[in-house]
Amino acid sequence: MTTEPLHTDPRPALPRSTTLLLALGGATVTAFGIAAIRGVFTPVFLAFVLTLCVHPLRSRLHSHGVQRGLATGTSIAAVFALLVAFAAVLVLALAQFSSLLPQFAPQLDRAGVAVSELLASVGFGTDQTDAVQEGFTPGRILEFINGLLGSITSMVSSLVVVLTMLILMAVDGSRVPALLTYLNPHRPELVAALVGFGRGVRRYMVATTVLGVAQGAFNWLVLVLLQVPGALLWGLLSFICSFIPNVGYFIAIIPPLFFGFLSGGWPTAIGVIIVYGVINSAIQSVIQPRYIGNAVSLSETLTFVSVLFWALVLGPVGAVLAVPLTLLVRAVLLDADPSTTWRRALTGDRANLEEILRDEDDEIRTRRARWGPRRPSPREGQA
Repeated sequence: MTTEPLHTDPRPALPRSTTLLLALGGATVTAFGIAAIRGVFTPVFLAFVLTLCVHPLRSRLHSHGVQRGLATGTSIAAVFALLVAFAAVLVLALAQFSSLLPQFAPQLDRAGVAVSELLASVGFGTDQTDAVQEGFTPGRILEFINGLLGSITSMVSSLVVVLTMLILMAVDGSRVPALLTYLNPHRPELVAALVGFGRGVRRYMVATTVLGVAQGAFNWLVLVLLQVPGALLWGLLSFICSFIPNVGYFIAIIPPLFFGFLSGGWPTAIGVIIVYGVINSAIQSVIQPRYIGNAVSLSETLTFVSVLFWALVLGPVGAVLAVPLTLLVRAVLLDADPSTTWRRALTGDRANLEEILRDEDDEIRTRRARWGPRRPSPREGQA
């Protein structure tokens, strides 16, 4: 009598440690390569995300009988209008802030002296305290903001790249449905991964934009009522930081808190903390997870790490594009390969964990009921 051999998994071509080292090495080289071409990669990917967001508009116009060229031109015009409006508000806010900042030179000087004295009292040297005190001047603050935004030349060149790529991608996007239809019989998993990535990015960007506009407008109105200088700029900063998960709130609150303290003292600063805390806690803890969490299916830890990683690779814009970039990496590495789709659960997708989590909750409730207050027996009641 012959016995059938036991089923064993095929041995991998390379040891697991070698595979991990090769993967880490490839990821490191890729990250350094992207960082080296960030000046091109960032505006191109931003244009790609914007094209994804307006693609439903072109598809809807085309389905209603509008010609392909006219529908594509309409989508391009819509994105152009959004970019022009955003740039106009940004220039207006910076101009308002630049005119208001010199008015607070005495307050900034006193704040610099107080901070330098505090640092000197805890043991810092004269050179460090003098450098800190020199930083509390209108010129240094404007230099810092200009450093974050970049030079005018880099901003104009990036805007030209974004606008050019928007036109080209919008034209190519009109053929994407036919391309996906052609690829579906050959690579159905890849098509499903790309479609899911586009849908998730659109839901995330649209929902975040709507909530960010509401958050920025309300913050701007409250700052105007509190008479905080540069309220328009800080409302715009609040809108931009709404695209940065987890840490955007802490970035957005620092400037209005600082200038609110300079203009109105502690009462204004406390008012800024309370208002920002209530608004951002309600949006980021209640509203945003409900409408955005299901779209991205990323864990809080992975989202925070992705913000740090892409900000390190691409600069400040990388923090804004962290979620779409992470979704693209997951779509290419996990969703497109049927043998690795189970790893989505490791990234925060709870679709396959709902039943297990529900059973755990039922078990916890059962144990709670079992170990609840013990009812007295009849004999104990009579006694």
